[in-house]
Amino acid sequence: MLYDLNIAWSPSTPASTLLATLAQASALGYDTVALNHTLTLPFPAAPTSPFPPVPRPSSPSQKLPVVLRRATLPLADPAASNYRLPSLLPVYDILAIRPLTRDAFQNACLTLDVPIISIDLTQQLGYYFRPKPCMAAVLRGVRFEVCYAQALRADHRGRANFIANASGLVRATRGRGIILSSEAGTPLDLRGPADVINLLSVWGLGNDKGMDGLRSIPRSVVVNEGIKRNGFRGVVEVVEVAKKPEPPVGPKAPEDSAASNRQKRKNAGQDESGQLSKRQLKKMKLAARTANAGGPGKT
Repeated sequence: MLYDLNIAWSPSTPASTLLATLAQASALGYDTVALNHTLTLPFPAAPTSPFPPVPRPSSPSQKLPVVLRRATLPLADPAASNYRLPSLLPVYDILAIRPLTRDAFQNACLTLDVPIISIDLTQQLGYYFRPKPCMAAVLRGVRFEVCYAQALRADHRGRANFIANASGLVRATRGRGIILSSEAGTPLDLRGPADVINLLSVWGLGNDKGMDGLRSIPRSVVVNEGIKRNGFRGVVEVVEVAKKPEPPVGPKAPEDSAASNRQKRKNAGQDESGQLSKRQLKKMKLAARTANAGGPGKT
């Protein structure tokens, strides 16, 4: 199962463009996608989902993938601990952080409880990806997202920044914990899985780790976030419990009655043998006591 956890969406996206993008993603082999809404600060105290209903296919032969809801929060001030992230959990299926400064990146790697760190690799970041904070984030279960459509839309300077930043991220993480997404806004921004893996292999990401970035790693994010929303303190919600089958009412089958009679006879024999053994033991004790009372030499 292939995943694309970043399909760019905004309230101004036409429904026809969204339907075409979803259909193209399904045609390329992606089974699950996530519509990504970039938030702006400050967001309301009681946020609501801005996503429209998933459009219906225009024809019976047109297939659409499973659609999830995602929010990406730009992070610039590391002094804010969580930006009220728990209030977003009931609204969105996946949360992601996009750090804009070096301190914000350090904070996201070391302290924030978010599953994905998404970075605009076409920008001049002003800092380097160092192995220590990156590997600390990977060990905590945080994943780094590489969006290949950023390089397709950027100019020559942006593409150079993308190549340098992507290579530095792969080198700092040793290719671990990287999710490959598109951040596609139109169907033309999407690429097939084989093209994405070959593109990232040029910048140092192995083919096996590239395939994991489209399959197992995003799947783990989706599963973990689902458990986080449907469980409480490690206890998963119980949806339905199977009932114990009741014994049949009516005459017993001949085989069952014969088996029960054999078991009764066996138990009776065990009880009888136990009683006989006790009687024999009493007789032996009585005979020994009588012999001792007579003593040697007595007639």
